[in-house]
Amino acid sequence: MNSHYEQRRPIADLFRSTALSAVDACLRWRISANAVSYASILAAAGAAVCVVEAGRSAWLLLPAVILCAIRLWLNMLDGMVALAGGQATRWGAVVNELPDRVSDALIFFGVAHSGLVWLPGGYLAAVAALLTAYVGTLGQAVGAGRQFGGWMSKPWRMVALGVGALATLGLSLARVDIPGVLGGTWTVLDLTMLVIVAGCVQTMFVRLRLMHSRLSDVRGGEVQA
Repeated sequence: MNSHYEQRRPIADLFRSTALSAVDACLRWRISANAVSYASILAAAGAAVCVVEAGRSAWLLLPAVILCAIRLWLNMLDGMVALAGGQATRWGAVVNELPDRVSDALIFFGVAHSGLVWLPGGYLAAVAALLTAYVGTLGQAVGAGRQFGGWMSKPWRMVALGVGALATLGLSLARVDIPGVLGGTWTVLDLTMLVIVAGCVQTMFVRLRLMHSRLSDVRGGEVQA
């Protein structure tokens, strides 16, 4: 099972090993891979609620980070369950992708409305995340293969957001004036959104370049529009 899963999305062995018992449990209790995918939306929604309320209580950034990690773990688990249980289907691929996009939107919309960032910055990060994922799946749709390259894939978007959230929490506990911590009006989470957007642009460029190269080979040196 592991070797097949690695062909779908390269993930760390240590992270994957944490889900092995859960895979067995899902198969034993007949929990479908699709149900796991839908559960990831609930984790993302919980994270979004925590982030929105973090403007009033910074402590809520901690459960928000934990829920984002759970969201990633469930995103990994659904594919492992599908392959281990022989549930992998074309429709399953749709269910695997769509909840991810809903989760991205929920989390970054939550950040946008937290009061801890410039609102358009949070929305821009959401759009950048959705476009990055779209480019990745577009490669698969046109025959160039699912693209995972670049600095700001889904796991790293969540890692970057988690670092920014925990840094914001630390500053709040230290009673540092967060909006003025950098000598201006930008907060730590504003900078985090900037890093995520810039990373998404780089990721889209890397994926499009690789798609162009592969499609050029298939077309005998010419990509047709």
